Amino acid sequence: MACVTDAFDPPRPWTRSYAPGVPADLPPMSGSLMDLVADSAADYPDAPALEFFGRVTSYADLAAAIERAAAGLHAHGVRKGDPVALVLPNCSQHIIAFYAVLRLGAIVVEHNPLYTPRELRKQFEDHGAKHAIVWSKVAPTLQEFPSDLAVSTLVSVDVTRGMPPVMSAALRLPIPKLREMRAQLTERVRGAISWEAIVGYAPLDASVPGPGTDDIAIIQYTSGTTGDPKGAALTHRNLLANAAQARAWTPDVARGEGTVVYAVLPMFHAYGLTLCLTFAMSQAARLVLFPKFDPDMVLKVTKKRPATVLPLVPPIAARLLARAQETGVPLEGTGIGVSGAMALDDALVVPWEKETNGMLVEGYGLSECSPVLIVNPVSDDRKAGTIGLPLPGTECRVVDPEDPSTDVAPGEAGELLVRGPQVFDGYYGRPEETERVFSDGWFRTGDIVEMDDDGFFTVVDRIKELIITGGFNVAPTEVEIALRQHPAIDDAAVVGLPGKNGEDVVAAVVLDGRSDIDADEVREFAKRILTPYKAPRRIVVVDELPKSMIGKVLRRQVKEQLLATAE
Repeated sequence: MACVTDAFDPPRPWTRSYAPGVPADLPPMSGSLMDLVADSAADYPDAPALEFFGRVTSYADLAAAIERAAAGLHAHGVRKGDPVALVLPNCSQHIIAFYAVLRLGAIVVEHNPLYTPRELRKQFEDHGAKHAIVWSKVAPTLQEFPSDLAVSTLVSVDVTRGMPPVMSAALRLPIPKLREMRAQLTERVRGAISWEAIVGYAPLDASVPGPGTDDIAIIQYTSGTTGDPKGAALTHRNLLANAAQARAWTPDVARGEGTVVYAVLPMFHAYGLTLCLTFAMSQAARLVLFPKFDPDMVLKVTKKRPATVLPLVPPIAARLLARAQETGVPLEGTGIGVSGAMALDDALVVPWEKETNGMLVEGYGLSECSPVLIVNPVSDDRKAGTIGLPLPGTECRVVDPEDPSTDVAPGEAGELLVRGPQVFDGYYGRPEETERVFSDGWFRTGDIVEMDDDGFFTVVDRIKELIITGGFNVAPTEVEIALRQHPAIDDAAVVGLPGKNGEDVVAAVVLDGRSDIDADEVREFAKRILTPYKAPRRIVVVDELPKSMIGKVLRRQVKEQLLATAE
């Protein structure tokens, strides 16, 4: 694990640009994430905590359900320090399961429920969890794992049972359309423990110890640049700090009933996890859960109860705005839109703020940092085109990428190095990987930035070659490995090119003795190995790929060639 040093204490000019009421620092963190729900339940027991298709759960009921689920998991062998896999969409059971695992001092490992069996298996091989709480549609995949990866406790979750009883019952009627809808949401699983059995236990005995501040709370996977998944080990301290930083950044957002947060981003993603699973709970807010982003579904809720805070990515903001204008459903009343994961265009900010009479601000973060590091101030002093200012207690340096011990001159571009209470200590079980991303206690983000005189940061380039599409990270190597398995493809290089959802995944391929291929067929081939958003949107056949003297494909040159061809 990295050792943080205080030998270098750089100035923090950005604090001068903070919005009124935002502190430069925060007090040290103590306690655990369990305190977030416990405190909200104590202060606002009858306030709505969760809303799922109209079914509301109060904070008192949420806290009680967490204790019962923790007892059920404990009875099935989950103990302190055990990794427990969650493979769930956004649903009320997800929040209960998340905190029930933490209550036992165990470690949550979040997974994308849309991952292919191969992708899930790769992550399970890394963390080795023997306990899993999964969407019923995914349970059969885990049951087919080989014996060395078999989980001893498999809990299957039927998300329809978190819906209002009338809606859940309707989905069981013998009507073709309802049957089809039900089949998309759930399936019967044999040989697994039902979620209802887990939450059917009496509350956990108070003598069972909970987690400590410096215990690992979650393992958040990040692809990095190699396609080999690495789990960022985030502690309770890290996540408590990031939630506290988010609260400090939005001093005008009141705590308690009346504050509404929309969970349109997946909570298995670090961004959705922090703003929905921790920030919202700490604010005693009403968290409205959407299993997937559907503009009409969001607008239906907006008509009744606009979001106070709406975490999103630019494509979601654009689609929601367009649909609101098409249908005439006003977005007015939506307070703060927080955009992340990709660059936010001012051409979207202006109409969004006109339509909502609120604000849309851009932020920046990484899974290794819980994830938020830098955000534009929620004030008229924000700067469009920048990622904003470092959060309270966050330190940043801009250094020479070739020599991270040397800071560049003010105003010059360099690699962003950070440290702060939200920055992780290392990757789960990977000390060598951890060593590579730290320099004298500073985390190397791999992003090239510039800082202006007011302390606002702008991302100039990425050292890392991750492709960001629709708010999700795609590792080029992983896609290249999949494409090379196609019988017609001899070699491949994958890059990100500008597209509607941030970047499009584009592949340059060298064929194995053929003159042409069917691009649609290759995409379908890739989708059998990868999650659909990772499959190339465009495939370009080339005679050869530019390579270094040691045979490494030069992706930057590939990208330049493809961009030149597009012009």
